[in-house]
Amino acid sequence: MTKELSGVGDQRRSQLLRGVLDLCLLALIAERPRYGYEFVEALRESGLELVSEGSIYPLLARMERAGLVESYRAPSSSGGAPRKYYRLTGAGQAELSRGRAVWREFATQAGRILDRTGRPIEPTGGTTP
Repeated sequence: MTKELSGVGDQRRSQLLRGVLDLCLLALIAERPRYGYEFVEALRESGLELVSEGSIYPLLARMERAGLVESYRAPSSSGGAPRKYYRLTGAGQAELSRGRAVWREFATQAGRILDRTGRPIEPTGGTTP
């Protein structure tokens, strides 16, 4: 799914990205129809350079089978072979909205825990010695 990883930090980022890559792709398609390599470029520009083009196409195919996106062919601006573009369906837009809500709730909840640095965690029952 990802390009060569350089360390533990990249491995954690890759694991986190795996869980939200479909939502990121839906969000990018919601901006405008895109073709495969444009996803990689947009993700890289957003700081998510771990994604390779080879990991995008299987996910797009799964999303198309699920009815979240639909594809169409359009001429290449560079004069080459036609490119396969993806656009959201109504189901894809609904999934993106649900996914954004779940992501925001999860990120808020995880942030509460991760941002408690320096504070001792209270025990959850019984008495403290």
